[in-house]
Amino acid sequence: MLTLAWRRFTSRLGSVEPAHLSTAAGWTSGRSLLLRWSSRCSFSGLLPAGGRSLLQPQVSRCLSMASGEGNKHTNRLAKEKSPYLLQHAHNPVEWYPWGPEAFEKAKKEDKPIFLSVGYSTCHWCHVMERESFQDEDVGKILNEHFVCIKLDREERPDVDKVYMTFVQATSGGGGWPMSVWLTPDLKPFIGGTYFPPRDQGRRPGFLTVLTRILDQWQNNRPSLESSGEKILTALKKGTSITAREVDSPPNAPDVADRCFHQLLHSYEEEYGGFREAPKFPSPVNLMFLMSYWWVNRSTSEGLEALQMATHTLRMMALGGIHDHVAQGFHRYSTDSSWHVPHFEKMLYDQAQLAVAYIAAFQVSGERFFADVAKDILQYVSRDLSDQSGGFYSAEDADSVPACGGDRKREGAFCVWTASEVRGLLPDVVEGTSGTTTQADIFMHHYGVKEQGNVTPEQDPHGELQGQNVLIVRYSLELTAAHFGIAVEMLDDLLTSARARLAEVRRGRPRPHLDTKMLASWNGLMLSAFARVGAVLGDEALLERAEQAARFLKEHLWDDEQQVMLRCCYRGDHMEVQHTSPPIKGFLDDYAFVIAGLLDLYEATLQTEWLVWAEELQLRQDAMFLDEQGGGYFCSHPQDESVLLQLKEGQDGAEPSANSVSASNLLRLSSLTGQDQTQTSQNLLAAFSKQLTQVPVSLPEMVRALMAHHQTLTQIVVCGQQDAADTAALLAAVHSTFLPFKVLMFVEDPQSFLCQRLPALMSMSQQGGAATAYVCQDFTCSLPVTEPHELRQLLLDRTGAMQTDL
Repeated sequence: MLTLAWRRFTSRLGSVEPAHLSTAAGWTSGRSLLLRWSSRCSFSGLLPAGGRSLLQPQVSRCLSMASGEGNKHTNRLAKEKSPYLLQHAHNPVEWYPWGPEAFEKAKKEDKPIFLSVGYSTCHWCHVMERESFQDEDVGKILNEHFVCIKLDREERPDVDKVYMTFVQATSGGGGWPMSVWLTPDLKPFIGGTYFPPRDQGRRPGFLTVLTRILDQWQNNRPSLESSGEKILTALKKGTSITAREVDSPPNAPDVADRCFHQLLHSYEEEYGGFREAPKFPSPVNLMFLMSYWWVNRSTSEGLEALQMATHTLRMMALGGIHDHVAQGFHRYSTDSSWHVPHFEKMLYDQAQLAVAYIAAFQVSGERFFADVAKDILQYVSRDLSDQSGGFYSAEDADSVPACGGDRKREGAFCVWTASEVRGLLPDVVEGTSGTTTQADIFMHHYGVKEQGNVTPEQDPHGELQGQNVLIVRYSLELTAAHFGIAVEMLDDLLTSARARLAEVRRGRPRPHLDTKMLASWNGLMLSAFARVGAVLGDEALLERAEQAARFLKEHLWDDEQQVMLRCCYRGDHMEVQHTSPPIKGFLDDYAFVIAGLLDLYEATLQTEWLVWAEELQLRQDAMFLDEQGGGYFCSHPQDESVLLQLKEGQDGAEPSANSVSASNLLRLSSLTGQDQTQTSQNLLAAFSKQLTQVPVSLPEMVRALMAHHQTLTQIVVCGQQDAADTAALLAAVHSTFLPFKVLMFVEDPQSFLCQRLPALMSMSQQGGAATAYVCQDFTCSLPVTEPHELRQLLLDRTGAMQTDL
C-alpha cells in the first residue's frame, strides 16, 4: 500500500519518476527494513555518507550578510543570529525561521510549507541560494503559493534528522541543501536535495518542481496528503529502536570481530581509508581499530587493525587533506590518495582527529603523530577560537581569489601556483649543487608542478586549473638525499618555507567563518585539548581545555532552568549572544559535553568537572532517556513540532550521542559510585540488532560494548597533587593507550571521591611516596611507586589481584 501510494503520487508529478524499488539495508543499518524509492528529482547518489556533495564546485559568490545596506530585499532572517540564516536575509524569498509564526501562517492560509535546510559552509547550499533563492521569479512563486522556512541544521539537528530520514527513505539519497515540502501540520510529502534552477535534460529544474507540486496541492491534495501520512507512519515504525524485556547486549567479542572484518572489507590498502573515493577521515573507525588492537594485540587480526589505523592516519597527514601551511584538516578528499580535498574545515573533524592522532602516538611512540595532534590544536586555537573560550563551528571551502574579483572559488585561500612559490622562496640554498633554490626543494617535496598538480578529472569545472594542492611526496630522508643536504637542514628549510607561505596566505581574502558556537562540538573539542594536553604534559593545552569548560558553564548552561543550551554566537562587538529564546540543548549537547568533562577531570584531577558531569548526566536521563525501550531520544519528547522521536543509530562524521552515552555511563559509574551500568546495558540492548548485523555503522558503540565486556580498569593514584613523584605516575598513565580505563586521584580522605567510594580510603601512599593501584573486577594490584613499574603493569594487565576493592 505504501509503495502504491508513493507511485501514484510521483506518477502524477510527471517528471518525478521512481526508478526502482529496493530495500534500504544500508540506510536502516540493521533495523526493520524500510522501502525506499529512487527518483530523479532527489539527486540520489550525489552525496556520500558524510552528507557532503561529491560534485566539484561550479561557481560561487560573496555571501550576503544581514547589514541591509544596498540590498533590494530584507526578510525575517535578518533578525536571526545563525550565520547560515543571515546568508539568506536578503533573498527575494520571504523566509521564515522555523517556529510558530510560520506554522500559524501555513495553517491560516492553508498553504504547503517549503522547508530548506543547510549550513553556512555548505558549498551546494551557496550554489542553490545564488541560482534559485536570489531569482525574482522563484521568489515570486514561493512567496505567493508557499510558506517558506529556512533552517540551519546545526542549530536544529532534531528537525533536520526527521526530514532527512524522510528524504533518504523516499529518494535513496540525502544531503544538503535539503528541500522538503510539508503540509501545514508539518508532515512531509516530497523532498530532495539540490535542484538546478532550470530543467537539465530529464532532470527537472526547481521552477518545474515548484509548478508541479503546486498543481498537485491544488488538484490532488487528498492523495498527496494520504501518501505522506502513510510514509510517515512507515518511518515511525521503521525507525523505532527498542529493547524487549528479554534482550541483553550482544556478545562483545563476536560483534567486535564482525566490525573489524567489515572495515577490513572496505579498507583501501595503498593510501588507507575505507573506500576508493571520496575519502572521509572517519575517526570513529580509527579509534575502534586501535581499541580492537589493544584487546587482540597478540593476534594477527589485532596487528592488522593497528596497521590499518596508523597507515590511514599517516597518509592523511601527508596528503592534501591536511593543510600543510596553516594546519588543520579539510573535510574530505575527492580522490583516493587524500590529495585534492573539499576545502571546508569543520570543528568536529579537528576535535576527533586530534584525539585519534594522540592515541596513535600513545600506541606507537612515534613523535610524528603527536606533532599532527598539536598541529590541529594550533589551528583551532588560532582560527576557530573565540575570546570567551568557545570554539567556532567551521571555515568555508570557498573564498575570493587573491588576484581579485567577487566570484568565490573553492580552495582559493589554500592553493598555490608554481610561480607564486618561486617568487616567495627565491633564495639559493647553500651546500646544494648549482643554483638550487628553496623553491626547488619545497616544490619537489610537496609535489608542486609548473602546470599545477590537480588533474582535470579532479577539477571538472576548472576552478583549480594551474593550481597546486600541497601534498608530501617524499620522506625527509629521500628529499634530503636528492638535494645532498642534511635532514636537519631540510627540516629547517621546509619549516621556514611554510611560515613564509602562511604569512602570504594571511593577506588573502579569507573564507567565511561560521562563528556559531555549539555545545556538542565544543564538548568534542574540550576532549581533544584535555586528552592531548594530558598525554604531552602540555600545561597550555590543559589551560585552554579548562577555559573551554568555563565557557560552556558560563554561556551554554542555564543554571536557573538546569538545562544545556544548544548554541551561542559571536556578536558584532565580539560579545557572546543568544537567540531569544535560546535553543535548548539536544542529546548530543549533553553527551559530548559530559565526555569532555570526564576527560578534563582525568587530565587535571579537578573534582568540579566530575561533579558537573554527573549533574549533566542526571539531566540527560531526565530529559531524553527511554526507560521502557532503552537508549536516549535525540530531541525533546515534548516538542510537538518534531514528528519523529529518533534514537541516533549511526557513528558517522560525528559519533552517535547514544554511543558516547553508553561509555559515559560506565565511566561515571566507576568514578562516582552511582551505578548506571544497567542503563548502559539497556542502551546497548536496544541497538542489539544493529550491533549484531552491521556493527560497522556503530564503531563507537562497539567500543562501549567492548568496555562492558572488558570492564573498566580503575587506576587510583595516591599522593600530593603538585609533587614530582605524583606527576611521574600520572605521566606513566597518560602516556599509555588504555581505551577502557578511568583515572582517580586521592589526596584527602575527605575528598569527593572518597566520600563516594569509601574503599578508596583504604588506599594510601607507601613510605611517603606517591603510589598507584590498578583495579579491575573489584580486585586491585599490589601498590606500585615507580612509573616504569606502573606502565608495565598497565601494559601487561597481569598484576597480581590480591586486595579486594
